[in-house]
Amino acid sequence: MPYYTGPITDHFDGRQFYHAGLPPTDKSLFDLLRWQLFGKHAKYPATIPARSGIQPEARVDNLRITCIGHASLLIQTAAVNILIDPVWSHRVSPFKALGPSRRNPPAVALSDLPPIHAVLVTHNHYDHMDTATIAAIHAQHKPLILSPLGNDTVIHKDAPHVAVQTGDWWQSFPLSPEVRVTLVPAYHWSARKLGDRRQALWCGFVLDTPSGRIYCAGDTAYQDGKIFSEIRTRCGPPLVAILPIGAYAPRWFMSTQHTDPAEAVQIATDVGAQHLLGIHWGTFPLTDEPWDEPPHLLEDAMRHHDGTPIRARAMRSSDIWDVGVS
Repeated sequence: MPYYTGPITDHFDGRQFYHAGLPPTDKSLFDLLRWQLFGKHAKYPATIPARSGIQPEARVDNLRITCIGHASLLIQTAAVNILIDPVWSHRVSPFKALGPSRRNPPAVALSDLPPIHAVLVTHNHYDHMDTATIAAIHAQHKPLILSPLGNDTVIHKDAPHVAVQTGDWWQSFPLSPEVRVTLVPAYHWSARKLGDRRQALWCGFVLDTPSGRIYCAGDTAYQDGKIFSEIRTRCGPPLVAILPIGAYAPRWFMSTQHTDPAEAVQIATDVGAQHLLGIHWGTFPLTDEPWDEPPHLLEDAMRHHDGTPIRARAMRSSDIWDVGVS
């Protein structure tokens, strides 16, 4: 049974979502075996230091962004508490005993979360959509849960009682009278198992808040870069762009689905961001680069963009960024 049925569009052919006119993100079994058997896999340490036990304030009136770990974020603004891609599980895998495991605990325990008003899920890969975590947050907080088309079907397979609202690219939804979210395109793909590739849509999010606009790209490649200038045109330049800077090696395998740090800087430039927060590194061993390489390459990329007004920071698990802070 397909995850989504709906009208054909410029990115949905009636069966799968796609990127028209761009190199495919799909990789063959041969490609996967070539990478796994012959790739130069950097060894991740068993533990990577990061602070845990953070107890966020229940209410933030300005803007505060807390990195929970990897791509999981707590965004607090205008008295609204938002989680993006919350993953509290030990592994990001369909298997309990196999697959990438955490190298540091979530910065905030589930029991220490403030009241959660909205959960935004960019796509259904296991390091972004953790249905056990979503079910636990729903049981405690009953938030709005929002994700792109087809992902309600995925969540309901594991958590049928959880209400999920879905939308297409460029659709907007109010989170409060002062905060609004828009689903925006990303160059990526989706799958939970063999045989369901690209049956659900993927996205980034733009949050309009009284303290400034936030662009969270989710997972994305750079590809031809056109969507980023379109995001700037249609949504306006953001105060802060939260962009993936890890899981990029080897490039022959990852370049159509994940940015490297230099491409993240280019995206921040394209959308007109004042600040770049680099995430998606230092928690789960997903690809070949050394765990601590992304922040160094981000610094290198910023030096090559000497003179740019953008301020960049690689966000470790437990790092907190407040509006007005470099």
